[in-house]
Amino acid sequence: METPAQTFLTDRKRANMYGSAHTGTTQHWRVTISSLALLIVVPLFLFTFGAILGAPYEEVVAYYTRPFPALVAAATFAIGWWHYAKGTQVLLTDYARGMTLKLLLALSHIVSFAAALACLYALARLAL
Repeated sequence: METPAQTFLTDRKRANMYGSAHTGTTQHWRVTISSLALLIVVPLFLFTFGAILGAPYEEVVAYYTRPFPALVAAATFAIGWWHYAKGTQVLLTDYARGMTLKLLLALSHIVSFAAALACLYALARLAL
């Protein structure tokens, strides 16, 4: 006997007993919000980075000891790599299944967090 909730399931979902994970909207909004944040910080980063592009090393170090360029670069790196992690998570959940999905998700998160850490470490070494 079917419950009222099961009457709206397709035959395949009824056979698999899978329903919606109820996370698609949340994942979509996370990626949308981070892309909107990138729309703000990437032009700021290009403006601040372009001002010092091609300068000698000593000038670059002096430039990034100022708080505004350092904070803009740090925000760009952090938001960009977070956006990458969440974007690849959405992509992988659409196209991979089972253990392959788990391994690829772990790998993509490790890559994104390691790259973000490397970027922020390099910026901290430059600014401090």
